Amino acid sequence: MTEAAGASRRPSGTPCWVSLMVHGLGRTEDFYADLFGWEYEPGPAQLGPGVRAVLDGEEVAGIGEMPPDRHLPVAWTTYFAIDDADCAAEAIRSCGGTVAVGPMDAGAEGRVAICSDPLGAIFGIWQDSGHGRRYGLPGTPVWNELVTQDTLTVGKFYQHVFGHEAERHPDAPADFDYLTLRLDGRPVAAVHGVGRSLPHDRGPHWMTYFEVHDTDAAAARVAELGGQVLSPPRDRIRGRLALVADPEGAVFAVVKSAGEG
Repeated sequence: MTEAAGASRRPSGTPCWVSLMVHGLGRTEDFYADLFGWEYEPGPAQLGPGVRAVLDGEEVAGIGEMPPDRHLPVAWTTYFAIDDADCAAEAIRSCGGTVAVGPMDAGAEGRVAICSDPLGAIFGIWQDSGHGRRYGLPGTPVWNELVTQDTLTVGKFYQHVFGHEAERHPDAPADFDYLTLRLDGRPVAAVHGVGRSLPHDRGPHWMTYFEVHDTDAAAARVAELGGQVLSPPRDRIRGRLALVADPEGAVFAVVKSAGEG
């Protein structure tokens, strides 16, 4: 979840949740508990085997376990709050995206679907989930960014589906292909076009940024816990960040934020 302490359910079109599907739940739980201080509670039975990560008494992420016969890529998934999952699914299809799973009921959790944009980046939509508190505190998701070939190709897709207003970041260099997605003037996500630098083994993907006290220390701890540092700490638009992966290869960013915008 994302946003300031005390916020309630997220407006439609805003990232509201992140989840991770893994092969080994226990080792993954231990990794993130050590890195972020997470504790765990059982997840909703309707969504299969898994847990909810809890920090200071509030749910911050979901972790599920794949069936033994499934060999899907291990990756964090960003979910967007939506008022009507079925209408959103139709809009996704009409704009060139794909709805792979759902929309389906998830009991008291609301209605959920797993989708992809026209270039293949996977994301979720969630209706009436009750998720929505964003803290900006260490151990919580604070930003979601689409890494893709170029912003023009998919920027309009997210504008049409979620009502985002896209604008160039005022501090970005002229040759830096980067759009901030806004709702009611407030930044909620971004699209980063990297052209041929897109990893061949991943393709377009949504990246989750987790807030930390100290980016350098967090990156070092990832390595000590059996993960990888894919890109060492550096100062970027959103603060000092490092690109890392957990022991099963799920890629995410750790960041000491420079401030919103």
